[in-house]
Amino acid sequence: MARPHIPEEGAAYYPPRARWYSVFFYLGNSLRRRMALDRLTLPRDTKIGEMIAGFFVPGLAVWLRGPRLWGRAALAGSAVLILFFVVWLGYPAANFAFGLLISLHSTGFVYYCNPLLAGEPLHRRLAFTFLTLLAIGLLLYMPARNYCQGHWLTPLRMNGRVIVVQRIFQPRHVQRGDWVAYALHEDEQGEAHNGGAVWVQAGMGLGPVLAVAGDQVSFSTNSFSVNGSSQVRRSHMPVAGGFTVLEKHWFIWPNLDISGHGNVSEASISGTMLTLASVNQTQFFGQPLRRWFWREQILP
Repeated sequence: MARPHIPEEGAAYYPPRARWYSVFFYLGNSLRRRMALDRLTLPRDTKIGEMIAGFFVPGLAVWLRGPRLWGRAALAGSAVLILFFVVWLGYPAANFAFGLLISLHSTGFVYYCNPLLAGEPLHRRLAFTFLTLLAIGLLLYMPARNYCQGHWLTPLRMNGRVIVVQRIFQPRHVQRGDWVAYALHEDEQGEAHNGGAVWVQAGMGLGPVLAVAGDQVSFSTNSFSVNGSSQVRRSHMPVAGGFTVLEKHWFIWPNLDISGHGNVSEASISGTMLTLASVNQTQFFGQPLRRWFWREQILP
């Protein structure tokens, strides 16, 4: 006979159903046993979480190990070195600060791991220090620096000066009069022009956008004009003719160092410069900043 007034309850001995992520725990435990990692024991004052945090954050390992005074000094020193590297980006002083930061970070991590190395011979301690330096430098700092310089800020050295260029600027926002940095050639070795009479080495160009897509550019003996507005003639510009700037192109007159070997006519040089002056938006590299912290960036 049914007893509806008595609620149905699961048996107390019935085990809970396995979750979907349980297989990852089983796999991890099996791998841990096969690699004999379950036999490894850390000293009581060493924790896995602190080791991971100290590996990724410069100076934190010293603060975790103590004394706290030295830990604060390590954290403050790391912050100062990072700031110094950013402020003097592109200069030798920034590279020196970058190397000191890697050394400080590695030394702090080795200091935290001292209980693990207790009783180890000197050559193993030196090997551990060297491997730590390589790991932190190659796995953390080099990828981080390359990513920042490839996507955010890149220092360019031109005419003996360092120009910091921001990479996050979109080429579609470039207007007439804006300064841009652009690649001269996709070929790493450069290209020949005018039948090989003029050779242009690969590199970066930097200059103001004189005209944008659809603008009419014309040349004369003493000047050139954009949409009828006359401007001062640049070095090696043609003395006659004109053209319309193509879609998704800019007119940027190149600022190049020219060295002559043999008899090269002015017409050949002028024609080559005119070819380089038509810059495709795909050549866009970034936009130079007018100021970098307190320093005014002097553009060529």
